[in-house]
Amino acid sequence: PGWLLSPAGRPYLDSVLHKNQRRVFGLLERPALPPALAVPTVTYKLFLAGRSGVGKTALVAWLGGTPAPPAHHETLGIEATTLFWPAKPRASGRPVLFQLHLWD
Repeated sequence: PGWLLSPAGRPYLDSVLHKNQRRVFGLLERPALPPALAVPTVTYKLFLAGRSGVGKTALVAWLGGTPAPPAHHETLGIEATTLFWPAKPRASGRPVLFQLHLWD
């Protein structure tokens, strides 16, 4: 569980952070890793649907490391957020980079 803070995981975490905040990437961007640390990217598209005011936008903000909007306002249309999450699955033992496309 503490792999990201270990010396082996720290370069992967640093690739998704900017000034100790999670960096927001565009649809065509990705973290820059040195060739020695290149890892496969696993892409998921997550569509969040539900009633108005239940916290879908706040959840996406929390996962992205940005502050949630202080006042409730309805999201018009679809708001897409791309975020990268480095992880080291126990089964494989090799790091992967999860690319999450969150559609709110």
